[in-house]
Amino acid sequence: MSRTIMIDPVTRIEGHAKITIHLDDNGAVEDAFFHVTQFRGFEKLCEGRPFYEMPSLMARICGICPVSHLMASAKACDALLAVQIPEPAANLRRIMNLAQIVQSHALSFFHLSSPDLLLGLDSDPAQRNIFGVAQNHPTLARDGIRLRQFGQQIIEWLGGKRIHPAWVVPGGVSEPLSVERREQILATIPEARQIAIRTLDWFKTVVDNYREEIRTFANFPSLFMGLVNSKDNSLALYDGHIRITDATGHIIADRLDPADYSAYIEEAVEPWTYLKFPYYKPQGYPGGFYRVGPLARLNIIDKCGTPLADQEWAEFRSLERGAVLSSFHYHYARLIEILYGVERIEELLNTPDIMSKHVRAHAQPNRLEGVGVSEAPRGTLMHHYRIDENGLIQTANLIIATGHNNMAMNRGVKQVARHFIHGEKIEEGMLNRVEAVIRTFDPCLSCSTHAMGKMPMQVELMGPDGRVLDVMKREG
Repeated sequence: MSRTIMIDPVTRIEGHAKITIHLDDNGAVEDAFFHVTQFRGFEKLCEGRPFYEMPSLMARICGICPVSHLMASAKACDALLAVQIPEPAANLRRIMNLAQIVQSHALSFFHLSSPDLLLGLDSDPAQRNIFGVAQNHPTLARDGIRLRQFGQQIIEWLGGKRIHPAWVVPGGVSEPLSVERREQILATIPEARQIAIRTLDWFKTVVDNYREEIRTFANFPSLFMGLVNSKDNSLALYDGHIRITDATGHIIADRLDPADYSAYIEEAVEPWTYLKFPYYKPQGYPGGFYRVGPLARLNIIDKCGTPLADQEWAEFRSLERGAVLSSFHYHYARLIEILYGVERIEELLNTPDIMSKHVRAHAQPNRLEGVGVSEAPRGTLMHHYRIDENGLIQTANLIIATGHNNMAMNRGVKQVARHFIHGEKIEEGMLNRVEAVIRTFDPCLSCSTHAMGKMPMQVELMGPDGRVLDVMKREG
């Protein structure tokens, strides 16, 4: 008879999930599963809504990355209008999207994962949190807060508010950039750039302390997918074409049209989780699983495209001969993308027409179907809408970035559990490593802002005869 360890909920992630780990009679891990316990109903609730409401409505999916949904939704609406938005508007959208990525990556690295890196994966869980970081490493804690503020302040200056801004609209953006706002943003660049460099320098001095975690944290061959710049195959976070590479770094599919995603991406369903399992159709399910997000993006590109980030990217890619496979290095990749984001925002603010008044193309729907794809902090985000002749949404399909990583997260949980959990005694550090592998992916599971309150955890290890062999409790 098997025994089961349950971690419910997984802590220091965005949303609600649990992990079940199944042991055999000898205490060895037989299997492990990552269960997403929240139901997302956004595809259904938007049916019948006017298409032009979709960007603002879709931003409500998430309080952490609302800008990402704004971008993908607005791009889908652009496709419904069949317009090419003005280039200044596209660049302003890019700036807001980059600000979103910087602030979200800062949240993931400094607030959710740095307690493990700074205080230790086996440290006292009562201290292993952002408050413990602030107490023991105040400079780094402050840097995390300042980077988040940098990104959120740009979003507010452009869109009017930090969460759920309505500034990104079908056809472009609602207002041009002012001279005052441009100068305000430019003035924040030097500090943000210095923090990104300082954090990268620190991280590279401690990463070798986690060799065992690097070796076991979702470290396996997989495909990698994301957008790349159609002009030079550099890092693309707003638009571009889809590229898919294998574990050796070999390109197996390139210049795929994001609008044709359904030709090469399919979604499977399992009965034990609400999160679907996308896969690369030519390789089938489950063999065609892939990863997205910062690690994947740095694996598939030819360069980042900004001076400092390119230097860091070259050093990052030297970790492996082929693709960098360990998901532990999502942390490293996030820091490089933060640096890229700061550099790229400055470049875009210095384009000649960035303050043009022409920032929106006006039109009525000219197509009944539209797809919008962009890169969210956690990976490739897809919005697909069909409308009727009155412009009302008939169907919507959303493939959220975290969903793309679902199979990889499940395999990662199993790999870590098999390495660290054994016998009849539960060690808190064992369980934290199982959770920590999920935190490397930085999943955003709830896609809304309704979860609040304490998150207690109780884990019970049951013997074949039903006896409770060990119990561990964690207060919220």
